[in-house]
Amino acid sequence: MKKDIPIIKVEDIAIAIAPGAETADVWNSYIINMKGKAIQNVLINSRGYGELNGEEKTTTILRHFFEEIGPNQAVMIEPIMEQLFELTNEYWISFTHEGFMYDKKFIFVKGSVEAQYFTAIPYLDQKGVMIR
Repeated sequence: MKKDIPIIKVEDIAIAIAPGAETADVWNSYIINMKGKAIQNVLINSRGYGELNGEEKTTTILRHFFEEIGPNQAVMIEPIMEQLFELTNEYWISFTHEGFMYDKKFIFVKGSVEAQYFTAIPYLDQKGVMIR
C-alpha cells in the first residue's frame, strides 16, 4: 500500500545554470551529483512557462537521459537562451540510487537567474545560480 512506500528525501543533488563560454546570450544548465556514489537512470524533464510580453508562454518539454552520473560530477543538461530567464524554468529529475527511485522538481522562478544570486558551482570552477 501507499503507506508502505518509503519516502526518501533527495539530498546532494543540484541543478545549476551558468553563463556559457561561447556567446553571452546562451547559458548552460547542469545536474550536479555531490554524492560519494554514482546515480543511475537519470531522467530530466525541462520546460519553461509563464507570462512574456503580456502573453502566456510555454516552451517545449525537453527530456534528457543519462545512464549514469558519477560521484562528485557535474554534467551539462542543455544550453538555455538568456531570454528564457523571463519565464519560470523547471527541471524535474528522477533517478535511482542504492535500490531506491528518487524524484524532485527544481524551479528557477522568473528573475532568479541574475548575477546577484551567483554562487560558486562545485566541480565546474564557475559561478552561476544553483538550487540544491
